[in-house]
Amino acid sequence: MKKQLIVGALVVSLVGFSGTLATQAFGLGSVLKIGGVGVVVSKFGEQLNDFLNKLLMKEGVGTDYATKVVPVLSVGGGGYVGAAQVVGPSEQVEQVKAVGQIEAGFNGNLFRAKALIPIDAESITNMHRIQGVGVSAIIDVRF
Repeated sequence: MKKQLIVGALVVSLVGFSGTLATQAFGLGSVLKIGGVGVVVSKFGEQLNDFLNKLLMKEGVGTDYATKVVPVLSVGGGGYVGAAQVVGPSEQVEQVKAVGQIEAGFNGNLFRAKALIPIDAESITNMHRIQGVGVSAIIDVRF
């Protein structure tokens, strides 16, 4: 039910923002997956962060460091591909705007690696790593 409300709110927002939906030449699924993740994270980031912190505390692996949920950006593609919780000293965590994801194959693609880097921008241009901050959780967003 909650998922349907979120998707419904996103659709209404997109229709209101972009004018008449029927005249637009784009796939709604693509818009929701790329732009929708950023909207969902900005709207529900604090709630997701609280949920994760409670879950990790319940399992006995919580932290005393600051945490925050931010969108994940595909460095190769430039779009939002999910969300992540970052963890570290409060001053550094406040600087994190997104997590950059870099993917590459190794040894003839026998191995596939995803590097997750806390960054200071919501864009892949002119981004910088925030030192001392790590990724503690990955959040999948289904549409």
